[in-house]
Amino acid sequence: MRMSQLFTRTLRQAPAEAESEGHRLALRAGLIRQTAAGIYSYLPLGWRSYRKIEQIIREEMDAIGAQELSMPVLQPRERWEETGRWESFQPPLFKLRDRRGHSLCLGPTHEEVVTDLVRHHVRSYRDLPLLLYQIQTKFRDELRPRGGLLRAREFGMKDLYSFDATEDGLDESYHQVAKAYERIFDRCGLPWLAVEADSGPIGGKESLEFMLLGPAGDDEVVRCGQCGYAANREKARARKVHIAQGAPASLYEVSTPGVKTIAALAAFLGIPEHKTLKAVFYAADGRLIFAVIRGDLTINEVKLRNLLQCQELRLASDEEVKLAGLVAGSASPVGLTGIPIIADDSVADGNNFVAGGNRSDIHLVNVNYPRDFTAETLADIALARDGDGCPRCPGSLQITKGLEVGHVFKLGTLYSEPMRATFLDRNGHEQPVLMGCYGIGIGRLLAAAVEQNHDERGIIWPQAIAPYTIHLCALGVDNGNVHQAAEKLYTALRDSGHEVLFDDRLESPGVKFNDADLLGLPLRVVISPRTLSNDCVEVKRRRDKSSTSTSYGSLVQRLPEWLRS
Repeated sequence: MRMSQLFTRTLRQAPAEAESEGHRLALRAGLIRQTAAGIYSYLPLGWRSYRKIEQIIREEMDAIGAQELSMPVLQPRERWEETGRWESFQPPLFKLRDRRGHSLCLGPTHEEVVTDLVRHHVRSYRDLPLLLYQIQTKFRDELRPRGGLLRAREFGMKDLYSFDATEDGLDESYHQVAKAYERIFDRCGLPWLAVEADSGPIGGKESLEFMLLGPAGDDEVVRCGQCGYAANREKARARKVHIAQGAPASLYEVSTPGVKTIAALAAFLGIPEHKTLKAVFYAADGRLIFAVIRGDLTINEVKLRNLLQCQELRLASDEEVKLAGLVAGSASPVGLTGIPIIADDSVADGNNFVAGGNRSDIHLVNVNYPRDFTAETLADIALARDGDGCPRCPGSLQITKGLEVGHVFKLGTLYSEPMRATFLDRNGHEQPVLMGCYGIGIGRLLAAAVEQNHDERGIIWPQAIAPYTIHLCALGVDNGNVHQAAEKLYTALRDSGHEVLFDDRLESPGVKFNDADLLGLPLRVVISPRTLSNDCVEVKRRRDKSSTSTSYGSLVQRLPEWLRS
C-alpha cells in the first residue's frame, strides 16, 4: 500500500477524548476514529490488524474442533425472559420495538440464542460434545465507555459455547479452550496472566480471566510472587491476620460522644482498628441487609452480592437506615432482630471486639461471636489488600492493574435448565446439557496490544498482528534515481510475499521517520540518494535504536533473518 493513497492521516496531537496512552496512539496513528462515545470506525491500518487477530483466533478455534456459525444481533425478548435476564442484565440491554410492537434487544452476548439452537438440535448424548463459536458485533450500554476500544458500546467479539453430557466432559472442554486461548495470546505476542475471576452478568460456577498487566487496566489483579496465586480482586481471597484471643470478657457499654467512624472509635478508645466491628447497611434487591466485618477490613461487594444471590446490591440510603430503626455510626449486630445479618469470617477470629450500641454515642465493649450475636451467614466477604497474606502459601499478596483480554466460564446448567436444553443419557434418562462460555474481545485485544507495546515515539507492533510488516521509506522521491529504485524495490518486496507500506509521499525525512515510528511496523527500510550512492539500503527494526546497512540486491534474501530476530 502506498501512503500517498492510504485512507488515513497521522496526527501530531491526539484528540481531547483520548484517555490512555494506547488510546492516544491509536487515534494519532489513524487506526480508529470515534463516531460517538464508545462507538468507533476502524480505518484501514486498524482493520488490517483486527483481521489478523481474528484469523489467529479462528485458526485456534478450528484446531480444537470448534464449528463456526453466525447468530443474530437482534434477539427477541422472549429468549431473555426464559433465563430471567431481560431486566437484570448489566449493563442494561439496548432495547427496541419493531413496527409490530415486538420487544427486541441488541445482543451483548449469545447464551440464550445458542442454547435455543442446541435444544432444537441435540437429542442424545451421541450429539455431544459440541463446540460452537462466532465472531460478531456485540452491543453493551456502558455507563462510562473508556479507553477507546478498551470499553466500547459496540465491539467485535469471538464467543464460543461448549455443550457436554458430563462434568468430566465440561472440564475437558474448559481446559481445551483455555489452552487455545494461551496459544492465541502467545501468537499475538502478548504477555498474559490467567487469574481466578468472578463470573459477572454471564454467571456460572467457575471462571478464569486472561489479563495483561499494565497501568491502562481497569481491573485490579491480586497475585502472590511466591506460589503464583492470582485472582481478580473481585474474587481474590487473602489470609487474614490472626488476632490472638484471650478469655471472653464481660460485655459493657461505653460513652462515645460524637464518634461515628472506625478510625475515630479506635483513636477515642486507644485500641487498634482490628479490635472493632464495622457495620455496613445494604439494600439487596430492595431487602435491607446488615453486614458486619472486622474494623480494619473492607467489604467486597461482589462477594457479598454473590453470597446473597441478588441482582442489585447497593448501599442503603440514610432514609432506609432510619426507617429500620438503625443508628448510623453506632449500629450493632448485638440484639438486632428482623434484619438479616451477614458476617465476615473475621468476626470469629478474635474476640472482645468493640461494636455499636444501637444508640447514639454508645458503643459496646467485649462483643464476642457467637456469644453476643449470630449471623444468618458467616463467610469470607472481605476485600483483599496489598500486603495481605496469600491464601495458599506463607507469601504475601501484591495488587497491580490488569486489562482483561479473555474470559472463560463454566456455566453448568445455568441456562440449559430454565430453557430446557436437554438430552437423553446412555440410560435413556433426560438430563440438562452442561455448558461453558468463552469470550475474547477482538477490538479490546488490539487496543491492549498497543497499550502493551509502545515507547515515547509511537507504537511497536508485535509482528504477527502488525498492519504491515515492512515500512519502506523513500527519501527524496523527486530524485529520479530514488523514485525508480524505490518502485523496483517495492515491487520486489511484494512479489516475494512481504506486506509493505510504501511511503512515497513528497515529505521531508523528519516527517517520514516520525510517521514510521508512530505507526510502529516491525521493520523500516530506507532508500535515499545517499544509500543509492553506496548501493545499499538502511534497515532498522522498530525496537532497535540503530539501523544497519545491506546491499540493495541482497535485501529481499536477508529479510527473513531480520524478521525472525
